[in-house]
Amino acid sequence: MAGATGSSVVITMTMRDVDRLKTIQAVEDRMLRVGQAARRLRLSRRQLERLLLRYRAEGPMGVVSRNRGQPSHNQLEPGLAQRVVSLIRQRYEDFGPTLACEKLRECHGLALSKETVRQLMIQAGLWTPRRQRPPQIHQPRNRRACLGELIQIDGSDHHWFEDRAAACTLLVFIDDATSRLMQLYFAPTETTFAYFEAARAYLERYGKPVAFYSDKASIFRPTRDSTEFGRSATQFGRALYELNIDTF
Repeated sequence: MAGATGSSVVITMTMRDVDRLKTIQAVEDRMLRVGQAARRLRLSRRQLERLLLRYRAEGPMGVVSRNRGQPSHNQLEPGLAQRVVSLIRQRYEDFGPTLACEKLRECHGLALSKETVRQLMIQAGLWTPRRQRPPQIHQPRNRRACLGELIQIDGSDHHWFEDRAAACTLLVFIDDATSRLMQLYFAPTETTFAYFEAARAYLERYGKPVAFYSDKASIFRPTRDSTEFGRSATQFGRALYELNIDTF
């Protein structure tokens, strides 16, 4: 509280403001140097000198933040937050903040930052921050007991022949029980027909495995779920089904 021509003015301060005031007063009383005060308040020397000037001109009021009681510069327009949440809930509920932000900009002309969209989605219960998600427990898969029972298949794009030939894909067939490289097959690109040729060569040499184990690439897994078998399996999957070979 400070006196002014017979009247009193109440100054509301936060703990941060009080700490600033004590530090500034210590500088004024020559009990603390400017550099030390700046480090204590985590300010630059220039910022602290501006605080000193405001304190000398206005007293304790000069230490209080100028933005106190003012609306934030980043505050959204009235109704915009509700509109954004409604759009996301109706059309992009299964999107992450980054993709939702892009769709809002491209399809609706709403240019918001990714962090703003993320916070709105969190408040609306449409997104859970990674730190708040329950840990995922992955049950380890035991290796198969017999050679040739389960074969892991995968492809790797690389300049395998350096500058002697163009880049190509190496299709690898690995036995799950022994980690033995059963077959290496080079193909121009990783395609369904390349896997057909590699699988045929493997079967002619080793016979049928119980199952093939692969990643979730579209060659092995359908991009959309369906209750109809013809639509729920890829060409490669249907071929293995006809051969009575399982896929994982």
